[in-house]
Amino acid sequence: MARNEEKAQSMLYRFREAQAAELGMSRKSDRRPRVASSCKSLRECERWRGEILREISRKVSKIQDAGLTDYEVRDLNDEINKLMREKRHWENQIVALGGVNFKRSTAMLDEDGKEVPGTRGYKYFGRAKELPGVRELFQKSTEVSEEDQSFTFYKKFLNQGPDYYGDLDENDEALLQREKEAEEEAWADAYKSLAQALEIPLDNVEVPPIPRPDPKALLASAAAGLSITENGSTVDGDGDAAMNGEKKPVVPPALAFLTADELAAPVMPTKAEMEQVLLEIRKKALLEEYLGKEG
Repeated sequence: MARNEEKAQSMLYRFREAQAAELGMSRKSDRRPRVASSCKSLRECERWRGEILREISRKVSKIQDAGLTDYEVRDLNDEINKLMREKRHWENQIVALGGVNFKRSTAMLDEDGKEVPGTRGYKYFGRAKELPGVRELFQKSTEVSEEDQSFTFYKKFLNQGPDYYGDLDENDEALLQREKEAEEEAWADAYKSLAQALEIPLDNVEVPPIPRPDPKALLASAAAGLSITENGSTVDGDGDAAMNGEKKPVVPPALAFLTADELAAPVMPTKAEMEQVLLEIRKKALLEEYLGKEG
């Protein structure tokens, strides 16, 4: 009969021992220390971390069982989170002893690139995500992200300065020069196209310059709400001369096809005139009601 020492060296015995250790049923007398900092051996720390990972894997597989009650699922989820905390302690001790850094600080992201809820702090595994109260937490976070999706898309367009909307383009001398050159080139092309359509020879004909109004005078008159007259005097919006007598306003070249009378502000009727018009309309309506329409 084989001795105990010979049995311990057999292949079957060592296989059974490894299988029991993987299932967490090791018959060895040593137990995992409760405090990770008490272990000073790097090899032992890595061993205990591997044992915790096997326990977590076994419990995560078990929590998927549809036959478990809600109470059992909660207990299993609590045990997994407890093992996750213990694993972090062992990883910190491994780093302190000069070992490999197993810690991962990156957050778990879904297919849209957003952080998955429940990945920081207390985590939920398997059927724990379907427990009453937990399911609403995941649905609420999804609804909030969908509601803020349109606002997040347009958020980058908010609080923009005047430069974003092109309000400061007039202050850029280089941009104004390029626009002027492009405008003159387009003007010359249009003039040549018109001359060719009218069969006008272009040999000795020069392209006329673009009629441009004085920008300073126009800006000053627009800011003051006045019009510039022929002799330099100004006329207010009602057409009354403010300086140097009565003069008709000069029509800008851009509006040369309109007369000064057409550009004048419309005359608004007075209150008495409006009452007279309304009275005439009422008289006409009464006459049509009682006398009929005149043929």
